[in-house]
Amino acid sequence: MRIGELAERAGTSTRTLRYYEARGLLPARRGANGHRTYDEDDLRLLRQIRVLQDFGFELEETRPFVDCLRAGHPAGDSCPASLAVYRRKLAELDELIGRLADVREQVARQLTDAEVAAGGNDRPACELNP
Repeated sequence: MRIGELAERAGTSTRTLRYYEARGLLPARRGANGHRTYDEDDLRLLRQIRVLQDFGFELEETRPFVDCLRAGHPAGDSCPASLAVYRRKLAELDELIGRLADVREQVARQLTDAEVAAGGNDRPACELNP
């Protein structure tokens, strides 16, 4: 298939596909006429990249999954390098969740303190005495 069809089927742009090609994530094959050509395996690579990016993975973090698929594995996450990326991402997410939990706790304390200061009114003290 040609680049336009691949872009359409993958739900992306031809510009994005050229960028992936330049980064070495998408193979740069050309037909006899000089046009880029792609197959179903390339579509599978793109879908893997899109899913991972939807999960918050950086483009470079998708490389081990792409390499795994290119090596002939049916799933891009069945190789040791892919598993290592999953582990790093989970650790990163756990850290972020911890920081967000701390911020939530601080905001909840601030709300409680503000409600106590307002005397339990739904309207802040600044609105009670104009």
